Amino acid sequence: MIPIKLVGATSKAARPARDISEAAGVAAKYLQAGALNLQALPPLSLYIHFPWCVKKCPYCDFNSHEAKDGQTFPEQEYLEALRSDLEMALPLIWGRKIYTIFIGGGTPSLMSAAGLDRLLSDVRTLLPLDSDCEITMEANPGTFEAEKFKSYRASGINRLSIGIQSFNSGHLKALGRIHDGNEAKRAVEIALANFDNFNLDLMYALPSQTLEEARHDVETAMAFKPPHLSLYHLTMEPNTLFAKYPPALPDDDASADMQDLIAELTAANGYGQYEVSAYAKEGHRARHNLNYWEFGDYLGIGAGAHSKLSFPHRILRQARYKQPKAYMEQVRLGAPVQEEYEIGRADMGFEFMLNTLRLHGGFDPKLFGERTGLSLNAIEKNLNAAEAKGLLYRDYKLIKPTALGQRFLNDLQQMFLDG
Repeated sequence: MIPIKLVGATSKAARPARDISEAAGVAAKYLQAGALNLQALPPLSLYIHFPWCVKKCPYCDFNSHEAKDGQTFPEQEYLEALRSDLEMALPLIWGRKIYTIFIGGGTPSLMSAAGLDRLLSDVRTLLPLDSDCEITMEANPGTFEAEKFKSYRASGINRLSIGIQSFNSGHLKALGRIHDGNEAKRAVEIALANFDNFNLDLMYALPSQTLEEARHDVETAMAFKPPHLSLYHLTMEPNTLFAKYPPALPDDDASADMQDLIAELTAANGYGQYEVSAYAKEGHRARHNLNYWEFGDYLGIGAGAHSKLSFPHRILRQARYKQPKAYMEQVRLGAPVQEEYEIGRADMGFEFMLNTLRLHGGFDPKLFGERTGLSLNAIEKNLNAAEAKGLLYRDYKLIKPTALGQRFLNDLQQMFLDG
């Protein structure tokens, strides 16, 4: 259980002096003349972080904290903090429409049906949403309850992202997941009954996994005909239990065979790979994630959430306090943002290319100027060098990684560090 003292929701009258009017004053400085010249602002998304989960997985490096059971985290206090956080951030995004929303974690599906309904009601009250707004919620198969997910859909969730990881109970146990293979299948069946748009997350190159076991996972997932698949190579992230105590993983050749198998199976079943780990049926690409990869804007609220916000003459990054208790305390003090800085001109090319080079189909060269406020000449020598090495293709309508560039993506991205 998270040791957090429960307190009642604060009224607007009881909030500290740094209120919305003061936030508006802070926002005004970002509208002053600066180093960039953006002709138009990019699309804006909203990310909402829910930091609790039942059990911390040994491979996970996300900002998540064990809650042990769904009743031990301070749901109402946290929902109040989210609303206050959003209210204070409004001056930074006045007049801008929200095109996608993503509720991530942690395990957002630990939230009660009433809590989720309150959250989305608060968002609709405070923000103008696009009429076709994509609203995604992450869900863990170990938390699926049919009635609760019907309520989620009724409240406005129109896309699920389900963390299956594997349908093999032995592999799930090795990954520290709280569900087994049968629960994974049941979760997908509940999703099918309530949602026509959902994603299945799978991982490969798991501890002791064989090529045939990887094939079975992917084929089992595709048998449900999900509109979208996310297929990730298991990696040993720093500051995780797996990094400290590494399990025995398939070697590089076996992992490459699994990657080739995935490419073959997805293509044969009508899934187009449009990003490093993302595969979709026609018309079902993840619009929220595409906005990230196309260097769009996003406001992040909640513990540890990150934001990227553009203004006519600068681009701002923010990060909220990570620990849930500290975050809620800082919201009450009127200062949930722990870090804030502008992206410098020297870093802009790398930041843009770090994201857009993940897209297999590439991007229109004009997008660079639209999203960075700089001329493409700012990264001309880097583009030339990458093209000379056979890692990049470009013409006047398109810049994209070659097959070799996709294979050595990290090397390609690093070529833009000195832009």
